[in-house]
Amino acid sequence: MKENISIKVNGQQQTVEVDSATPLLYVLRNELELNGPKYGCGLEQCGSCMVLIDDKAVPSCRTPVSAVAEQEIITLIGLIQEDGSLHPVQQAFEQEQAPQCGYCVNGMIISAVALLKEHPQPDDATIREGMQRVLCRCGTYTRVMKSVRAAAETMNP
Repeated sequence: MKENISIKVNGQQQTVEVDSATPLLYVLRNELELNGPKYGCGLEQCGSCMVLIDDKAVPSCRTPVSAVAEQEIITLIGLIQEDGSLHPVQQAFEQEQAPQCGYCVNGMIISAVALLKEHPQPDDATIREGMQRVLCRCGTYTRVMKSVRAAAETMNP
């Protein structure tokens, strides 16, 4: 049964007419046409569908839209600064050429942003732990580590 559900995405209040059990990922991609989060496994195991919910990286593929109605949701595009520049994590990923196929990059960047909010100067073990929920099929983990380190230095000199 469809109902009107109001969610705040990338700083804007949105109302969607969907079943309350609809996964947030489907609402973001199909209703709001936000293509940052990707459908990967549908089991919360690959990380390609990550979004920030109240500054925490959360897989959106199985999270019911009704569960996040009162929370702040940020997608990859929502990280872009007001002046149009990329977020420091996005810049670092570009600079270090971390993405290859690009499928995991959404989850990697979202996870890195959440990690750096919680641990502004993470060591390598903390970075590995913070990024472990995202599977990169191309194996660019070394570049991802460099990207997170570079972003940490930029954000917290």
